[in-house]
This record gives sequence, structure tokens and C-alpha cells, in this order.
Amino acid sequence: MHAREARLRFSVLEVREDFGRSEGSSEAMILADTIDRIASFIDVFIGVYTLLILLYIISSWIRVPYSPWLNRVQRFLFDVCDPYLRLFRRILPPFGPLDLSPIVGVVVLYAINRIAHIVLDQFH
Repeated sequence: MHAREARLRFSVLEVREDFGRSEGSSEAMILADTIDRIASFIDVFIGVYTLLILLYIISSWIRVPYSPWLNRVQRFLFDVCDPYLRLFRRILPPFGPLDLSPIVGVVVLYAINRIAHIVLDQFH
């Protein structure tokens, strides 16, 4: 009977260890899922903001007849994109009629995206 009790205790310890591993792995899965969601959010945010910058550039090139609806869209693009691009306009020297701040701004956004992915991959 002594050997049977030892086997029973050993199997109970195995179950406890397996249970402990599954709890830890579920916490790790939650952490990994959270990190993936943060990375996805950053990707989507930078993609949408880059698209808004592109629309802002195109809307500044094309002159359309006055329309209240189009004026609101252009005003929205100006309000969203110009404060960010102004940071780079202060730094960059003028290149005649060329405004290179959108190019630099998009490159900086993608650099931030890459750095964020590198940092988040450290937690995986």
C-alpha cells in the first residue's frame, strides 16, 4: 500500500505541475495577444495617418470649385496633418516651391513603427 500511495502522490504532483503550466501559458497567451493587438493598432494608425497625409498633399495640389463639403474635408485634413508636418517644416531648409516635410514625416512614421515593433517583439 505504501507504493500505491507514493504513485498517487506522484500523479497528484504531476497534475498540479501541469495545471500550473497551463495557467502560466494562458497568461503568456494573454500577454502575447495584447502585444499583437498593440502592434496591429500601431500599424493601422500609422497606415491611416500616412493615407491622410497623402490626401492632404493631393488636396493642396488640386484646386476645386468652392463647395462646403469639400471645404470641410480640406479643413479636416489641414487640422489633422499640418501640426505634425509643421514640426519638420521648422527643421528642413526651404527647397524653393518643394515641401519635403510630408516625405520626412512619413519616413519618421515608418521608423517609429519599426522601433515599436522591435520593442514589442522583446516582450514576446
